[in-house]
Amino acid sequence: MKISINTDPSLNETEIVINCPGLTADTERLIALLRIMDSRMTVVKDDETYMLDISEIAYIESVDRKTFVYTLNECYETKLRLYETEERLCGSGFLRVSKSCLVNLKHIRSLRAELDRRLRLTLENGEQIIVSRQYSDDIKTRLGVK
Repeated sequence: MKISINTDPSLNETEIVINCPGLTADTERLIALLRIMDSRMTVVKDDETYMLDISEIAYIESVDRKTFVYTLNECYETKLRLYETEERLCGSGFLRVSKSCLVNLKHIRSLRAELDRRLRLTLENGEQIIVSRQYSDDIKTRLGVK
């Protein structure tokens, strides 16, 4: 892959152009990463609304009909249901790991096989999440382990 950067002080905004012979998995991953950088999600904490960069989100969990958004340091709530959040983030590096949880693949530090084909994910902040059997093969494939 060749990378060229042209700077021009007269430009008002940054424009990214990708020239490629065909759309490959690497090219699609690059496009997804660029979209993540420019995406935001509205979340609430202590009656205050925040615009959170999607790339900062470590995982999203549904508990008692509420959807919580976790960064490596903070916890927020969103009005969206988990399936609505999944639809919005499906091309942004998030993957469902159980009926109640989505994980940002970028924040996974390690994974360990558990009993009954389950996995234990360790995030960058040390927090651990269990991947159910139903989703373990998919996450192994996405992480290139399988």
